[in-house]
Amino acid sequence: MRRRLVSMNKKLLSLPFIFWSAMFVIVPLCMVFYYGLTDKSGAFTLDNILAIATAEHSKALWEALKLSVISTVICLLLAYPLAMILCNMNVNQNSFLVLIFILPMWMNFLLRTLAWQTLLEKTGVINSILSTLHLPALNIINTPSAIVLGMVYNFLPFMVLPLYNVLVKIDKSVINAAYDLGANGVQTFVRIIFPLSLSGMFSGITMVFVPALTTFVISKILGGSKILLIGNVIEQEFTQTGNWNLGSGLSIVLMLFIIFNMVISVITDKEGEANTL
Repeated sequence: MRRRLVSMNKKLLSLPFIFWSAMFVIVPLCMVFYYGLTDKSGAFTLDNILAIATAEHSKALWEALKLSVISTVICLLLAYPLAMILCNMNVNQNSFLVLIFILPMWMNFLLRTLAWQTLLEKTGVINSILSTLHLPALNIINTPSAIVLGMVYNFLPFMVLPLYNVLVKIDKSVINAAYDLGANGVQTFVRIIFPLSLSGMFSGITMVFVPALTTFVISKILGGSKILLIGNVIEQEFTQTGNWNLGSGLSIVLMLFIIFNMVISVITDKEGEANTL
């Protein structure tokens, strides 16, 4: 009897989550697939999805893929040594240094991006300082470099935290055993630390690549609407042209890229764990 009551209580407690998931995840996805696979008359069509092959859309998709990959690689190169430094300093998760990486995430995403616009524009803070020092101006606003900078700044914590959570859990005795057996620092990193951190690395890659691929705010603000990514094209189809069918079809294509990335991450993660064992 008690078990039945406990089971019923658990089901009742899960109802708000089920309702939330249905209203804000399942229903919107169903709407995207409905509009993406139909035309304005409601007839079934694949034209909205095949529209990704047009010159304008394929160029926007390629540009988004290129910048998101570059941003992900830069975040990984920056986050890995940062996570190792935090781990070697024996920093607790509630410590001030870790809080520094989490703190920007408490601020509104739009405000953070607008702050970089203020810093990077031709008459902004950075160029004012350079002008005072009689140095050449930094003209990267409205360029792909500014978009990558905005992506790295906004998404770097998503790479640091998974890596730190994995590295801090590595048993120090395993690393000390490698040194006792004659391994140097490079060998210990390649044979012990790196394989054991693969799960955090792939989690971080997914958490950075997905929002970088789908973003339209960063490219709109720091790119000055001059550089169109696939996210900008989809946003324009919904808000400016009012073509929900085409916007939903392009969104489906984008979802396929995201799903492919997540599948590759899961497969590679499992292979890394198997090799480690």
